Amino acid sequence: MSRNKPPNSTNILILGLGGVGYYLAKRLVHEGYAITGFESDAEMIRHCDGSLDARLIQGNAMSIECWREADAGKMDCLIAVTDNDAVNMMACLIADRFGIPLKIARVRSLDFGGQESILNAKDLKIDLLIHPEELAAQEIFRLIKLRSGNDITDVAEGQIQVMATRIPEQSPLAKRKLKDIANAYRDFPFRVVAIARGISTLIPGGEDELMPQDHAFFMTSSENLPQLMGLIGVKQQKRLRVMILGGGLVGRRVAELLGKSVEVRLVEKDEPCAKELSYVLPNTEVLHGDGSDSNTLVAAGLFEMDTFITATGDNETNIMSCVMAKHLMNSQNGLAHGKQRKCIALVNKEDYLVLAATMGSDIALNKKMLAGNEILKFIRRGELLSVAALHGLDAEVVEIVAAPNSPITRKPLSKLDSTYYGKILIGSIYRDGAWQVAVGDTHIQPDERVIVVCLSQHLRDVQSLFLN
Repeated sequence: MSRNKPPNSTNILILGLGGVGYYLAKRLVHEGYAITGFESDAEMIRHCDGSLDARLIQGNAMSIECWREADAGKMDCLIAVTDNDAVNMMACLIADRFGIPLKIARVRSLDFGGQESILNAKDLKIDLLIHPEELAAQEIFRLIKLRSGNDITDVAEGQIQVMATRIPEQSPLAKRKLKDIANAYRDFPFRVVAIARGISTLIPGGEDELMPQDHAFFMTSSENLPQLMGLIGVKQQKRLRVMILGGGLVGRRVAELLGKSVEVRLVEKDEPCAKELSYVLPNTEVLHGDGSDSNTLVAAGLFEMDTFITATGDNETNIMSCVMAKHLMNSQNGLAHGKQRKCIALVNKEDYLVLAATMGSDIALNKKMLAGNEILKFIRRGELLSVAALHGLDAEVVEIVAAPNSPITRKPLSKLDSTYYGKILIGSIYRDGAWQVAVGDTHIQPDERVIVVCLSQHLRDVQSLFLN
């Protein structure tokens, strides 16, 4: 597939419009794909009908007549993301019989799809198999092990990095316009590419100010990251003690991944579940108790922890427990050892992500968005070099090549149409063998690689700017 042409898979059939399915349908419709949604729940169909510009069919995914009604033979891609693993796997086999070339399935069980599984992905005719809970656990593991738990996103094969941090009241960057910050710190190039403030996501311009308690995202090269961390006051320290609230699929898997190298303490509210976990997690200290109670957390040793992770199945519990834990850990007793603590919250409701990131969670993760973004990257492959979501924001970092004669190549960045202001920010360009921070007078040339930050719903505008 050519990088500078629209994707071939324009007709997409999505089975299951709750959670991941709805998130994907909404995103793909914005990008101009023709979506057919297949859902058995009548109430879900009514909800989607009022918010999605897509063809919606109510029916059973195991009914071949419903597949014919959906014109399955004309589809380029199937995305099976119902709540039933067996239905999703069977749907891929049915799709193969209808001649659908690209098949994607969400499967929670790790017993299927692997190379050593009785039924691997090839047997099931699945081109991409998604495990949402495993993705969330692996991402938490990566965040804790990488840069001591600071939220750092690699772009351009790790040559460019985006670091997220909260702006404290005493920060030298607080209450200053971004253009003034750029003029004051010229020793190395960096740029503020996104801000979470309250419940809003901002793609800022030079006149915008960084305010105390903003959750700001800084872009710089990997070689300049230590200088940036020093300027902002972010400390690199090895985190050795982690507390996990909730022993479900994600919490259990995180404990399993971390247990051999990090001291892990897991708090589980359900007593039978806690007993089971104590047997299956030999490297984790499992405690039975209500983690939403401050006394329980303190008794469990919260003040000794470096990182606190909430991974229960309840959004409110995860968010509020992080707020409470952050307050306790930042109290006088919590600062006794001079440690810089982190809170990571699993947030299953998309609308709560920015709220969680600004209330108390240093990092907010969403399983359906992690799964959805993996699927989107797979579908877009060849069209975009890479796409990375920014945790806690409805925003993405995109690496893309400027096509000859595309609008972005016709004038300097400062002359771009003002309608893109607050929606798209050009962060870096690859020129003369190195990545450079883009500024107002930068003029992007044909075939240059560029890193763009945009609100998720404006990814199609990025494509319009850069592709023919």
